[in-house]
Amino acid sequence: MVPDDIIAAAEVFADAAGAAIRPLFRSTLLVEAKGDASPVTRADREAEEAIRALIAARFPGHGVIGEEHGADRPDAEWVWVLDPIDGTRAFITGRPLFGCLVGLLHRGVPVLGIIDQPVTGERWVGVAGRATRFRAPLGGTAACRPCARVGDAELSCTSPDMFLAPDRPGFERLRGAARRVTWGGDCYSYGLLALGLVDVVAESTMKIWDWAALVPVVEGAGGRVTDWRGEPLTAASDGRVLAVGDPALLAEAVSLLTDR
Repeated sequence: MVPDDIIAAAEVFADAAGAAIRPLFRSTLLVEAKGDASPVTRADREAEEAIRALIAARFPGHGVIGEEHGADRPDAEWVWVLDPIDGTRAFITGRPLFGCLVGLLHRGVPVLGIIDQPVTGERWVGVAGRATRFRAPLGGTAACRPCARVGDAELSCTSPDMFLAPDRPGFERLRGAARRVTWGGDCYSYGLLALGLVDVVAESTMKIWDWAALVPVVEGAGGRVTDWRGEPLTAASDGRVLAVGDPALLAEAVSLLTDR
């Protein structure tokens, strides 16, 4: 069980990141190239720094794993997992299809996750054992929709370029079986799945900061998040992530992805 003070603090962390991100959205940014050639901006760094400072002040015994500033005590009982801007390419091109991800692991298991869209004011809060909460100016409720067949499913994926050669055949089988595929969205697509607007998300080359916050959000809305074999995600997972809104979809999606 996640203590209420930790849940409240996580929302404060997301607020702080949003305050760093919003003034820089659609502004002229200095974009640098990281080792993996993905873009990083001042907003990424400042948002993560803001959260890390708050974690250090409130929970000095907790660990942190962040995309921009690495790992600090990653073997602690409680570990925060941060992706300050998931969808940096969308951010730097002025599209609001990105989010700030604040995740929390307890003994390696994702137990809390926030997807925060600081420009549109949308926020998903998932906590293990509780229903996902969704907040937005126009309202709405987090609840995955029934969809028991891949043939009826809306599939989403950030980009076909994310798949390494061994992963492409499996994704193409899933894509071919699905009703339709929509590209783009990064973490926002998982939020849409939690709202019952998307049925399946399948992606590859994902790091722990890409998925840790997503698991409690999707599962608290009634869905499932696993690897491509249908197994729970862990720090040792291979980067292949599968999310389904209706758990009845899982076996068929896994079969298509793995050809078994």
